[in-house]
Amino acid sequence: MNRIDIAYIIHSNLELNYSKLKIQYESSKENIGFFYLDDILPLELAKQIYSVFPKSSEMVLKKSIREDKYIGVQMNKYDALLEEVLYAFQDERIVNLIGKICDIENLQPDSNLYAGGISMMANKQFLNPHLDNSHDKDRNLWRVLNLLYYVTPNWEEDYGGNLELWPKGLKNKQITIQSKFNRLAVMATHNESLHSVSPVNFEGSRKCVSNYYFSNEPLSKSDTFHVTSFRGRPENKFTDFALKADTKIRMLIRKIFKKGIKENPHVYKKE
Repeated sequence: MNRIDIAYIIHSNLELNYSKLKIQYESSKENIGFFYLDDILPLELAKQIYSVFPKSSEMVLKKSIREDKYIGVQMNKYDALLEEVLYAFQDERIVNLIGKICDIENLQPDSNLYAGGISMMANKQFLNPHLDNSHDKDRNLWRVLNLLYYVTPNWEEDYGGNLELWPKGLKNKQITIQSKFNRLAVMATHNESLHSVSPVNFEGSRKCVSNYYFSNEPLSKSDTFHVTSFRGRPENKFTDFALKADTKIRMLIRKIFKKGIKENPHVYKKE
């Protein structure tokens, strides 16, 4: 199936569940707005997407105290279906409909896949609490929505690798959104949208297709520019101290070099 066919299915399911999704987002947007929808694609198609994911050796390992995961963004190196499903979520009909669900005007998808693409987490891998970079790669648009489509069959919540939202900060209990097979999760990104992925504790791989939407305006008038800003989990005080210092250093660098010292490699460079 191509991206047009896939987008038609996604749009139909979002439209069918429009009222439920809008209520879900509205009830959460005062903190970190989110909604999720299960069975977004036909079962066999979702299984096929999972089956064509590349091996870890064909992806890029990002490993530090901030995160430990595999990513892929140079989509022409992988099975064509992965690129088709990625860009299906960028179809104008879907972008506009999600904009209506979240009451956000003039959403723009990111054809460069800046920090998007595909990702995979295996046993003991994680993504520490963080705020996403506030802007696109050229620092012209504001990042406002994060779309995560999970494709690992039979992934149970107690396996870890789940999306965690921290609307009340790290001193309060997080909201956990299970990385359930064939689930689309959409969350707002702004200065207060602290989120993480819990450590995987299972001998398997949680696989995900990721997109971001941008806008000319931030979600909140108080939002300011920031780099991707990491924190340690509540139980890891030393890591938290080190990551806060790391963020301060990188913010100082960005005050001098607006686009950073070197180009972020997490961009799809199309031939």
